[in-house]
Amino acid sequence: MLSKVNSLGLLGLDAFVVSVEIDVGLGLPRFDIVGLPDTAVKEAKERVRTAMKNSGKRFPEGRVTVNLAPADIKKEGAFLDLAMAIGIIKASSDILSEVSISDYIFLGELSLDGSLRAVTGITPLLISAKKLGFNNFIIPEGNKREGEFISGINVYPCKSLNHAIGHLTGTLPIEAVKTRSYVAGSSAKGDSNDLRYVKGQATAKRALEVAVSGGHNILLVGAPGSGKTMLARCIPSIMPDMSFDEALETTKIHSVSGALNDEQGIVSVRPFYTPHHTASTVALIGGGTQAKPGVISLAHNGVLYLDEMPEYPRSTLECLRQPLEDRIVTVSRARMTVQYPASFMMVASMNPCPCGNYGSKTAECRCTSSQIAKYKSKISGPLLDRIDLQIEVDGVLYDDLVSVSNEESSEEVKKRVNRTRMVQRERFLEDGIRTNSEMREKHLEKYCALSPESERIMRISFEKLKLSARGRSRVLKVARTIADMELSPDIKPNHILEAVGYRSYALNN
Repeated sequence: MLSKVNSLGLLGLDAFVVSVEIDVGLGLPRFDIVGLPDTAVKEAKERVRTAMKNSGKRFPEGRVTVNLAPADIKKEGAFLDLAMAIGIIKASSDILSEVSISDYIFLGELSLDGSLRAVTGITPLLISAKKLGFNNFIIPEGNKREGEFISGINVYPCKSLNHAIGHLTGTLPIEAVKTRSYVAGSSAKGDSNDLRYVKGQATAKRALEVAVSGGHNILLVGAPGSGKTMLARCIPSIMPDMSFDEALETTKIHSVSGALNDEQGIVSVRPFYTPHHTASTVALIGGGTQAKPGVISLAHNGVLYLDEMPEYPRSTLECLRQPLEDRIVTVSRARMTVQYPASFMMVASMNPCPCGNYGSKTAECRCTSSQIAKYKSKISGPLLDRIDLQIEVDGVLYDDLVSVSNEESSEEVKKRVNRTRMVQRERFLEDGIRTNSEMREKHLEKYCALSPESERIMRISFEKLKLSARGRSRVLKVARTIADMELSPDIKPNHILEAVGYRSYALNN
């Protein structure tokens, strides 16, 4: 007999319908899976056979052929197990012969005892299938949290193969998961990562607020112990809470990579990733045999922090140039090309020289001029040009450290950041972007018109400081953010001057 069961395949963050066709016929016992399966799908033969036996279901003694259509797209992952088992049971017995299963999508990996294991990628699978017109899904119970945030569909969480069969036959009906309301989580990772604990550093704090308000990239340059890492780790505490759309975008990536917390079911806090400087290009950008997302995609809508940036291999750093510009990363392999979003705020830190004391008022630099030049050359000019704010972090005086004066808390700064972000959301309502850092040339022409005085200052800065065309655009974006922070509809001369000042490191090197 022949049966057909609907399941899904995953290509990047998009799903495609997989028609699992099962034919059970006469002949010598044999179990074949065709349709370009990967190793995990091929190994489903033993999982399905044993799971059915241990669930009290008879596996057919004749020839079983499973075709995964369309046959020209590679099928990866273990979430086709349940669909295969349901199809074999329907084709070989009377249990499901009278049951219509064409309205269902079956997803799940089978254990040998017949229970269903949670799988990765459920969130993008459900969202894509909903767009394709499917409304009923049977998934592992371990993935039910992911289904609670997607409205308009019926998600039935199952514990086992028998549980799924009981629901289909009506003997053990399963209640669909109830949709939960999204509540943004707190971005602060503990009370220690609060700006109120950062003594002094008024200039650096101001630069951080500007960077977060507009979603700009920032580089912190300073001696060891000057507070660069502490400042960077305070950034999540002043970032705006994630909207539901942003949370879903980020959750899809984390779900595919297997980094999603199964208990939460959604990423409600802006990601903050700090890859080690030995991380490979594939780990950072994404790839591998299955073209999985890398760290820069996991940091989507959040922060990518590169501590001691010159210590990363130059080839790895250079791979960031295209994602920083386009906010997407394209991963190409022999059989597939997928795109992952990579709209993150890059925060980097570095010492001014190998020993870290160049320019210090309290310690002597032991580096030669050639060593300093070699150290700084590890970061290329084109990459540095893509970092909007480049500031030098001064050392903190002892009197500042022991001062009992109250520093401004992250909560207060966050209120101003939220206000500035609201200005940008209203401005870009019809442009498809969210922050000033995402503006293209057409947006700069529309929203960053300069007065004659501001234009004169911009021209002088461009010529004397030898800014590139990209550098000019970056200055305008930062100036627009500074104006928004003051609720000014126009970019004024002082906004241009402050924005140019934030590129001091690039200009002096």
